Amino acid sequence: MTFNDKFADLREAFIDGVGVLLKQIATLFGYPQNPGMKITGVPLTAIEDMITDKRNLVDSLPLRKVPYPPIQRPETFTEMLFGTVPKVEPIPRVIYESTQDGYYNFYIENYRNIFFLPNWLSEFLQVRFNFCLDITYLEVFREILFLVIFGYAQLVSLRIALSWFISINPYTVPWIYLVAMIDWTEEAMMGVVPTIAGLNLTGTIVSILLGRFADSINHLVFTMPFLPSEGQPAKALINEELREVLVFRYLPILWYRYPIPNEIREYWYNQRPDILKYMQKAYQNLDIQFLPDGVVEESNRTQWKEGITQLTEQTFLPTKEHFSTQILADTNFEQVGELQKSISFFTETIHDSFLQSFEKLG
Repeated sequence: MTFNDKFADLREAFIDGVGVLLKQIATLFGYPQNPGMKITGVPLTAIEDMITDKRNLVDSLPLRKVPYPPIQRPETFTEMLFGTVPKVEPIPRVIYESTQDGYYNFYIENYRNIFFLPNWLSEFLQVRFNFCLDITYLEVFREILFLVIFGYAQLVSLRIALSWFISINPYTVPWIYLVAMIDWTEEAMMGVVPTIAGLNLTGTIVSILLGRFADSINHLVFTMPFLPSEGQPAKALINEELREVLVFRYLPILWYRYPIPNEIREYWYNQRPDILKYMQKAYQNLDIQFLPDGVVEESNRTQWKEGITQLTEQTFLPTKEHFSTQILADTNFEQVGELQKSISFFTETIHDSFLQSFEKLG
């Protein structure tokens, strides 16, 4: 067997392995029962043109440049002596209210290097942890993550500088703690990062990767209560300059798929009835509950009580008019009156028991 034959066998084995891996991944999404979304009625050229337009739009967007490490801007005497705490410089969200678009609209400037959470993660955070309008905890987590990455990058730089001082033994206290925190990266990347001119570049590459990751945190955008895919490209006049923006407006899709958080509905009902009125009027054709749970439960309880009362009042109570002439001829009115009292007492007892049972359930 020649070398070409061996290479051909290896190539076929690699292709077969990739095919098996892709089938296993597709099985997680329901393959082969789920063949995927079919595109019908759209010519292939139109799809290619749409992809080309999106690619051209992305290529035409500007890059957002944020200096890393962050520029020191001391504002107090203490910060001037000890330095400032590094902070994230996120993309600002411009929130606006409109009777046409809604009351929870916002837009951000569109850049080529901005990042969003995946749709599934954003949905999970909003539905499970109620990160809908108040995203303070997410922003605090982003700040903490940025500080951790920045601090670790500084330790890596210190470890690199320490390796140049041959008079310092890094395996003595207190340097041993620094070595324990940093050198595991060198062991993990051993055999991957090459050594050039006898110099180990692991620390330099780790510093570059940490810097890139920290810089990407500056460009991370939270789109709550919308999903990232709901953003619509548009243009807006910012600082007397027409710029590309992403607009998030109208009704968030998660408020249609899942119940709107009760805290938001209570806020509308108690403090912003204008928003409640707008939602009920604009989306009256959708099966969405805009009233708070307490108001709906009280309304249902009242209707239930009224229905029970009407039902018992309309219950057949025998009177002189309800008896046939044959019964009236054979029975005197005193016996009919006693029968009527007995049935009335029975129906009132049932009515009271219904009300007591419902009050206990409520």
